[in-house]
Amino acid sequence: MTSTAAPPTGTRPFGARDKIGYAFGDLANDFSFILAAIFLMIFYTNVVGISAAVAGTIMLVVRFVDAFIDVAVGRLVDRSKTGPHGRFRPWLVRFGIPVAIASVLMYYYGASGFSSGGKVAYVAVTYMLWSVLYSTVNIPYGSMAAVISPDPVDRSSLSVFRTFGAFVANLALSFTVPLLIFTKDTHGKTQVVPQAFFYIAIVCAVLSVIAYFACYSMSVERVHVVTGPRSETLGMGKTLASLGKNRAMLAIVVAALLLLIATMLVGAMTSYLWAIYFNNGAMQSAAASLALVPTLLLLPFATQLARRFGKREVSILGVGAAAVIYIVLSVVPLQQSPWSFVLATFVAGIGLGVFNMLVWAFITDVIDHQEVLTAQRNDGVVYSVYSWARKVGQALAAGIGGWALGWVGYKAGTTAQSDGTVHGIYLLSTLVPGVLYALVALVLLLWYPLSKRLVLENAATLNKRHQESAIAGDTIFGDVVGETGGK
Repeated sequence: MTSTAAPPTGTRPFGARDKIGYAFGDLANDFSFILAAIFLMIFYTNVVGISAAVAGTIMLVVRFVDAFIDVAVGRLVDRSKTGPHGRFRPWLVRFGIPVAIASVLMYYYGASGFSSGGKVAYVAVTYMLWSVLYSTVNIPYGSMAAVISPDPVDRSSLSVFRTFGAFVANLALSFTVPLLIFTKDTHGKTQVVPQAFFYIAIVCAVLSVIAYFACYSMSVERVHVVTGPRSETLGMGKTLASLGKNRAMLAIVVAALLLLIATMLVGAMTSYLWAIYFNNGAMQSAAASLALVPTLLLLPFATQLARRFGKREVSILGVGAAAVIYIVLSVVPLQQSPWSFVLATFVAGIGLGVFNMLVWAFITDVIDHQEVLTAQRNDGVVYSVYSWARKVGQALAAGIGGWALGWVGYKAGTTAQSDGTVHGIYLLSTLVPGVLYALVALVLLLWYPLSKRLVLENAATLNKRHQESAIAGDTIFGDVVGETGGK
């Protein structure tokens, strides 16, 4: 059995410092993750000089393997002892610097001079190293939300601020990186600047380390798990088997898988869309920056929307609307009207923004639902299984993106492509993600069971159980030290 121990008297109450600190964690993660999601594929094809199909295959295999590493890391995190600074926060300072260094290694432009086999080996080894190390910070960071506060409303606010951290990183990278990596040749065709990727990665690495330490210093773990005999004997197989019976867990895993394939595909195609379909790589900065504005506009309202209508309910509406817009775009040629495309995706971004802001709160709801069903508290494993689905989605998106570029006839190393290839890139950026977003909305509508009502019932059930455990003497108060006074 597991029970929840309260932090010692004097621990500061949940507040703005925790929200801002938690935002710094995703800011740190996304200085490497978003850089890779948007710009790594074009670095591989147009700087290193390997084909999109080969790059996509490597990314798929690495991400698929790393997805299982996520689950192992989650189990390791759950079994780690809760120390004076909590169970999850210390991982950020242990592995923040190594993951930053690994990110820089992926963008060494000198790899373009390697042999064909050397290029493939370089891509595979550096991408695998970064992916594995990223798990050692991302899994503990994601698990932290469930222990910073037990209140569902507080957790929704953490999810919103986490999204804001990602927004800042996305805005900074989406606006500045295209201006630095793209130039035009004497014939007016967009080309890339090879060495720019490496120096940008160094700056991002330094900023990510600063942000990891800010997250560590500003957040507090208030919900501590005391492990009893039953949970000590419950093996990994039984834990995963119990998750397999959790309908909410299965549904959110499928939704995450579909969402990540769609979102990562859009990100992977962005540089190709603007450099080739619109022949204006520099405009990617303005378009990407405007696409992030919906997140900023929704920031003050997302928690209130979730409180009033429910996370599941508002997310279905938002993702469904985005699906319709992307599918409509696929049949409307806008090659000569790039600003019309920007406006349409801006509106779609409002719908997607609601779900993206709240998605991390979905996971804390699933963690609570798992405890209601099994009386076990498995924050790290639940989050790592969700992360596994995200990694599989990222792997499939990378593979599909690379293979699809090959299917539409993309030629690596140049932006001069056939008309069929240009149109194919447009469909990969609109129709495919539109269909996937529609499937996400259907999963949330027909499969995911945690409505607003059930989430509140689960919170009340767990609160009652923990109080009963405390009265019965099963919960140990004050023996797990929490950080006090904001130190």
